[in-house]
Amino acid sequence: MCCLVLVLFFLGPRAALVLEWIFGHKIQHAFAHWYWPLLGIIFLPWTTLMYVIVWSSGGVHGANWIAVAIGVCLDVFTYVARAGQKAYMQRGMA
Repeated sequence: MCCLVLVLFFLGPRAALVLEWIFGHKIQHAFAHWYWPLLGIIFLPWTTLMYVIVWSSGGVHGANWIAVAIGVCLDVFTYVARAGQKAYMQRGMA
């Protein structure tokens, strides 16, 4: 069960961003160049997703940065959970 949740946290925001980039227009408005959202999809998907959501609701200013900070926290939690799962699996195999 934990692996399923981890996979959803890892692939969920990436899938949402890719689908929005292909079929939507919010990513083109939020970013000036194509490489920023691509790097965001690869390394910080939750942060990029939150930035696009906040940008489409009126821009990133003031308290909206809290939502972007939540995205950063979710990215950190995802990477820490993946590393913890890997360590747990290695410990179980030994």
